[in-house]
Order: sequence, then C-alpha cells, then structure tokens
Amino acid sequence: MNVPLIPTDLLKKSDKILFIAHLALGDYTYLQNCFQAFARAYPHLKLHLWVDEVRRTSDASQWPHLKKNVLYDWLDACDFIEKVYKQNYSPELFQASIREAQQEHYPIVVSLGTLRPHFYADLAREISPDGFVLGLKKPHGLQGLIHWFSYRKLDASLDPDVADRASAPHISDVHADWFRQLAGVDIPPAGRIPFVHIPGQFVEGAKARLHEWGFDGRQGKLVFINPFAKTRKRCWPVERVAELITTMRAQPEWRGACFIVNAVPQEVDNVKAMLARRQLDRTELFSANENFFQLPAMLAQCDLIVSVETAVMHLANAVGVPVVALMRQKTPEWAPVDKANSTVITADQRRDWVKAIPVDAVMHALA
Repeated sequence: MNVPLIPTDLLKKSDKILFIAHLALGDYTYLQNCFQAFARAYPHLKLHLWVDEVRRTSDASQWPHLKKNVLYDWLDACDFIEKVYKQNYSPELFQASIREAQQEHYPIVVSLGTLRPHFYADLAREISPDGFVLGLKKPHGLQGLIHWFSYRKLDASLDPDVADRASAPHISDVHADWFRQLAGVDIPPAGRIPFVHIPGQFVEGAKARLHEWGFDGRQGKLVFINPFAKTRKRCWPVERVAELITTMRAQPEWRGACFIVNAVPQEVDNVKAMLARRQLDRTELFSANENFFQLPAMLAQCDLIVSVETAVMHLANAVGVPVVALMRQKTPEWAPVDKANSTVITADQRRDWVKAIPVDAVMHALA
C-alpha cells in the first residue's frame, strides 16, 4: 500500500484540517463523497472547507449574486463539514477570510484548486505559515518553471490528473485517486455515486407545487427538461425544448406526460415567452430561486430527466431518476457516473456545441 502524502502520525494527532477548492455544484456533487469518506476515516479531525470564488470582483453590483451561491445551502446541511469559508467574493472579504483562517492555526491545509494551482499553493501557505501544506501541482514544463516559487511552498504535491489517462477515468475516479494518495482513503466505485439528503420541507414543497399545477393526479409520466448551463456551448435552444415536448406527445407512451421546463433566473422570461407562444398544455416553468434543495426535491418527483451537461445532470444520479444527458465530445469525464440510470447523447463533431444535438437523437435514445 502506498504511503499517504500527508504523514499518518500528523493525521492522527491533528484536530482539524482545511481543504481549499473552487466549487461549482457539479464539482461538489462528486467531491462530497470524498469529503464524507475522509470524515469517516478520520472522525477526530474537524473538516473545514474554503470555497474560493473565482469570479471575485471589486464591482459591488455583482456581490449580491455571488453571495447567494446555492452551493452554500447544500454545504450548510452537510453534517461532516464543520466550517465553511464563503465570504470570498470581494478582495476585502477575501483578505478578511485569510485573517480569520490564520487564527485557526491549521496543522494541515490541502489545496484542491485545479485552476491556477500555483495561486492556491500560495494561498494555502499564507493561511498556514507553519503547517503541513499539500496542493495540486501541474507537471513540469514552462508553466511549472514560471510558478516554481509558488510550488516550493508546498510540503507535498499531487498531479491533478490520474496517472493512467488511457483508462478514460471519470471525474469521480480522479477525485477518489486524490484522496487515496493524500490520506490513504479508499473509495470504491459504489461509493462514488452522488447522493443528496433532501430536508423534508423541500420534499413537501415540491409536492405542493405539483398539486398547484394539477400534476399530482396525472395519468402519464413526469418529465423534467433542463436546457441551460453556465456557458452557451453547453446550452440547448428553448425552441428545441418545445419541439421535443411536441414530438414526445405524438408517441403513445408519452401522450399523457406532464413536462417541467427548468430555467436559470436570467432565462425565466425567455422560457415564459416560449411556453406562451407554443401554447403547450401540461407544461410548467420551474426555477429553484429560493434554495438549492428546491431543485433536487423536484427532480426526485420526476420519472425522467433530460438535461444538458450541468449540475442537473449529475443531481439526476443523486436522486436516482433516469437521465438523458446532452453533452459535447470534449468532456467525457463529466458524463453521469451511474451508467445504469443514464443515457448519454453527444454532439457528432468534437467542435460541436450541445445545440448541434437534434430532437431526433433524443427520441432515438428514448425509444
């Protein structure tokens, strides 16, 4: 068995550990399993998490949006994470968070920042001048030489990519490999399937919403469609959503189906206009605009989820609902991990965006 990068005696005698990461919902959907496995392996260690905001800005008009990151709702409900640093969206708050973290005198700091890993090596050492600091480190090359002084601050380092790229590892395999190397934590494949514990009030809230829509007494299946992602390359046109609903309704097995179309806040008006224009019956707009758990609670009520490559696609696996995932060819490591409950449709050409996927391809997958 390989010796962990963090000395075993240090893990045993320490009382807390800080992990640093920049996290979107999709990242945490898979890293959550690793943090839980680590907490179980070292129950005496208090696990603290620094969520860095890569969109940090001096523009005060953006702060309310950055402050209300739905990921924090999920993190606040995790019983194996004791403290979360989430006030990092402005330069002033970032410096205040550093000072707060320095007061903890962390014996171990682990940076899992894949973007600009040299920056997070510097940050980890600034937070813990005398502690054991481990971080991700890109292989040597010109960039490695440029950031040599930053990487020198690490007591141990980890290649962010697994050694065997030929095996086409899933992102959950990559994360599991990190935790095996850094602390000897073994996470078997079955332990890498995402999970989410949904508080009861949100389950009841989802059921109440379905009742308002008249969907609770439906004769057919309930289908959730999400065409939106953070980047345009991963989005599907809303008109394609309408076409899919119409085409599905023409098939006997979907004739009585009810549809929920998900929209991020900035696209709500766009989807409303499409639904009004197309006059689609038994079709409702949904947006989880109050709390993260509104989303998985609604997903869990559905019979099928159709989603582009974003958090909804991964959360489908977490709630155990079959998903049809619309993806580009460039990110196979981010496909849904639960193959038994997932069908992946990729655009034909490597350069293609998700919008290149036609409705016919989705119908073929459903057939």
